[in-house]
Amino acid sequence: MAEDSVATGANDTGTDANGQGTKKRGSKKRTVRNKVEQNRAAPGTAAKQTTADRKGTGKTTADRKGTGKTSADRKGTAKQTTADRKGTAKQATANRKGTGSSGDSSEGVVSSTKLATVTLTVPSPETPTLLEQYTSHYPKWVQEFARKYFTKTLSQFLLYGNVRDLVPTLDEHGKKTYVSLRDFMTYDLFASRDIIIFYDRSSGIHFADKESQRDFNRALSGYDTIFGTDYAKKLPKDPVRVLSVLENYFRTRLADGKRIACVIDYAETVIPMAEASHYSSEDRNSLVFLQKWAHDPLFLSSDFTITLIAENLTELNQQLVQSAYTAEIKIPIPDGESRKKYVDYYLEGREDQFDRHSEVKPARLASNTAGLGYIQLQSILADVLENRRKLTYEVLSSMKKEFIEAEAHGMLEFVETDWNLDMVAGHAEAKAHLRDAARTLRTGNPDVMPMGYLVSGPVGCGKTFLIRCFSGDIGIPMVTLKNFRSQWQGQTEANLEKILSLLEAMTPVAVMIDEADAALGSRDSGGDSGVSQRVFGQIAQFMSNPAHRGRVIFFLVTARPDFMPVDLKRQGRAEEHIALFYPSTPEQREELLRVMLKRTNVQIEFSDVPESLMNGERTFSGADMEALLTRAKFRAAAEGGNKGKVTARILQEVVDDFIPPTYPLEIELQTLVAVLECTSRQLLPEQYREMDRETIVRRVEELKQLVA
Repeated sequence: MAEDSVATGANDTGTDANGQGTKKRGSKKRTVRNKVEQNRAAPGTAAKQTTADRKGTGKTTADRKGTGKTSADRKGTAKQTTADRKGTAKQATANRKGTGSSGDSSEGVVSSTKLATVTLTVPSPETPTLLEQYTSHYPKWVQEFARKYFTKTLSQFLLYGNVRDLVPTLDEHGKKTYVSLRDFMTYDLFASRDIIIFYDRSSGIHFADKESQRDFNRALSGYDTIFGTDYAKKLPKDPVRVLSVLENYFRTRLADGKRIACVIDYAETVIPMAEASHYSSEDRNSLVFLQKWAHDPLFLSSDFTITLIAENLTELNQQLVQSAYTAEIKIPIPDGESRKKYVDYYLEGREDQFDRHSEVKPARLASNTAGLGYIQLQSILADVLENRRKLTYEVLSSMKKEFIEAEAHGMLEFVETDWNLDMVAGHAEAKAHLRDAARTLRTGNPDVMPMGYLVSGPVGCGKTFLIRCFSGDIGIPMVTLKNFRSQWQGQTEANLEKILSLLEAMTPVAVMIDEADAALGSRDSGGDSGVSQRVFGQIAQFMSNPAHRGRVIFFLVTARPDFMPVDLKRQGRAEEHIALFYPSTPEQREELLRVMLKRTNVQIEFSDVPESLMNGERTFSGADMEALLTRAKFRAAAEGGNKGKVTARILQEVVDDFIPPTYPLEIELQTLVAVLECTSRQLLPEQYREMDRETIVRRVEELKQLVA
C-alpha cells in the first residue's frame, strides 16, 4: 500500500520531549506509516482499485495539491512504481499457483490453476490483521480509535482523560519519541488527510498547513459573496458561526474527494453540560450541528472525522456523549510500564549523569510515580539533570504529592502522619482487624481485601483518628477526599470524574471520605437538579468495579450510617462495617487516658488523676478527654506557677468544672445505629452482642422520632 504525507505549515514546530532542541517539522513533508487509513474506501469504489483509488480520491497528488508529482514522488522515492509492479507480478504468480497469498487477506478467495478447483484460505486467528500491524506501536487508545473508525459507522469521536499529556509514537527514523496530542494528530493519526482543521473558542479556526489555509480563504470569499458576510476579513470565533462556515466548507471539499479531519479542542466550552431547560440558544445550535454531522450520510461515507477533546466527559452535553453516533475514547494516565519506557527514553545516554544526582534508581522512579503523567515525569527528570537537584525518596514523595494535589485542584489531600495504630486507645478488636489488613497488603495479597470499609460510631469516639493512624501501618498511600462539590452546573460531576481517574492511576491507594453520609449523596436526593444522584452513581460504579479490589480501598467514615444509601453499604462495595464505641470498662478508660496524656504532652502522675475521671459515672469520649487536658494546660499556663506544669489541683478543678456537651438522645441513636451496621459480632461491646436486634430497631425508631 502506498504511503502518504501531509504538507505542514512553516511555523509549526515540535519540541523533543527531552528538551534538547526543536525540529521544524513543518519545513518539509513528512512520510508517515499509517497506511491502513487508506483502506476506508468511498462507496462505489471498484474492488480492483489501486491504493490511491481506495483513498477515495482516485487522483494523483498533482490533482490534489497542484504540484505535478505522483504520490511516490512526494515521498522522495523513485522506486515505488517499480516496487508496485514487482508486487503485482508476484501477486499474480502466487494466485496462479494457488498459494492463497493475497495482498489483502480479507478477500480470502483465490482461484487455483487446476480445473474445477477453488481453494478457500481462512486467515489464522493468531495472524495480526492489517489494522493491528500498522497500529501495534501506538497506545491502546489509538488502536481503539482506529478500530472504531474502520467500522465505517462512526465519524465523530470524543477524546477525554489525560488529553494534555504527551503521546508516545515513532519519529521518521522509526525511533521512539513523545509529542503533544496536537502534533500526534497532525503527523500520525490524521497524517494522510488532505485538510486538518483545528478549532477552539480562543484561537478560532486554524490549519495544520498553509496550503489548506489558503484553500479555506478562497472558499470563505465565495461564502461571503453568497451569504453577504464579511468573514474573509475577520473570522468568527463563536461556535455557531464557525460551525456554519465549516459545514459549508466540508461539504464543498468532500464533494471534491478531499479527506478531512476536524479537531475541536476544549469541547466543554462549545457543548457544555446543562439541563435541557437551561440550554442557551448558542448551546442548542452547537449541539444540533454536531448531532447532525455525526449521522450525516455524506460525512459517514467520506474520509471525514470530527474529534472533540475535553478532560472530563461529565463536562460535556450528555445528549451528545450518550449518542450512538459518538464514540468516547479515554486517554489514560500512564501505567507503570509506560512510565518505565518514558524514563528510559528520557535518560538514554545520560544514565550516569542521573545516577550521580539521584539515590532513586530509574526503575524505582517509574514504580513510585503512579498517578503522574509524562510531562510531570519530565519535570522530575529535568530537575535532576538540568538543575542537578539531589533526588531522594523524600524529595520524590514530596514532588509526587504536590503534582497530584495540583492535578486534583486541591480536592485530594495526602494523609501524612507519624502515628500508627499503637497510638489508638481502646478499640482492641478493630485495631486487630486493621493490623491484619495492613499485613495482608504489605505481603502482596490485595485480592483478599474488602472493596471498602464503613466506619461508624458516635461523635468523638475516634473514627477519623483511627483511620489516620491506620495509614501509618498500611504501607500504601492514603488520601482524603475533600469537598468536590461546586455551585456551577456540571462542575461537581467533572470534579469527581477527575478524582476517580487519578485514584485509578495511583493504585494501590486508600481513600478516606469523612462525613460520608453528606459527601456522597443518594439515589433519592432532590432539589439540586440531580447532582447528588449523579455523584452517587459515579461513586457506586467505581466502588463496585472488581478490578479495584485491593487496589483502591475506601474508608467511609460517618456517625450516621443510617443516612447512607444501602447501595453503598452492601457487600461488593463497603463490605466490612467497623463500629467504634466509647470506653465502657475501667481498663479501656485507663488506656484512653494514658494515650491522651501522651498526645497532649501533659505530664502528671497517674495517681494524681481525679477519681471522677476514671470511675465511669460520667462518660468521657476521647475527644472529651483531649479537650479537658488541653483546658488544664491552658489554666496552668495562665496561672504561671510551677512553670506552667499541670498539677493535681489544676486537673481536679478542671474536671469538676468541665461539662461536656450533652446530646444524650443523639449519642444513643448514633451508638445503636452503629450496632445495627456492624458486620462482626466480635467488634461489639459485651452489652450489645446478645441484645435482641428487634429491640434495637424499635429503640432506634423511637429515638429518630424524639430527635426529629
